[in-house]
Amino acid sequence: MQEQQTHIGEGQNPAVQISRQDSCEFEDVVSRSLPSLYRRAYRYVRDPHDAEDAVQDALLSAYKHLDQFKGTAKMTTWLTSIVTNCALTQLRRRPRQPHVSLDDRLDAEQEYCVSDRLADAKPSPEVECMNLELRGHLMRAVTELSPCLRKVIRLRHMDGLTTGEAAQVLGVAEGTVKAHVSRARTKLRKMALGV
Repeated sequence: MQEQQTHIGEGQNPAVQISRQDSCEFEDVVSRSLPSLYRRAYRYVRDPHDAEDAVQDALLSAYKHLDQFKGTAKMTTWLTSIVTNCALTQLRRRPRQPHVSLDDRLDAEQEYCVSDRLADAKPSPEVECMNLELRGHLMRAVTELSPCLRKVIRLRHMDGLTTGEAAQVLGVAEGTVKAHVSRARTKLRKMALGV
């Protein structure tokens, strides 16, 4: 019955008594199972530092509550469930969306950052220059159209009105607006081709 003597550490409450046998078994199980406990935590958190924290929290909690180990299951099973719970707690504390700095490198070997891989929604300066030039040509060509066709093109394509809205503004039928737009486009196309 010498094995059943209690082991009370410094600063530990005498009410919480851990048998030497439980303490030795705990140390033995931890030394043998530490790698598998770490892998278990890593499976959940997918981060080496968080996995280490989860295992450390689990082992500390298990040691503090070693007196609650009933022995109905293996100690490794008991520790594994505590590690799992600690890993899940780590996940709950984590923000839902990971924060990635735009200046972080994607890989250690790569020379470019996250911001280098993001698509720029704005057109390039060359495209902007071409669009401005085209718009200038188009505006000059539109001024050469008859006043009726010019109004229809301005309302539909420059002001962005629908066929129905343009018809209301001009006080004509929608079919008339469609015909005028078609005629204006044909004339602009011919002007662009130099015909």
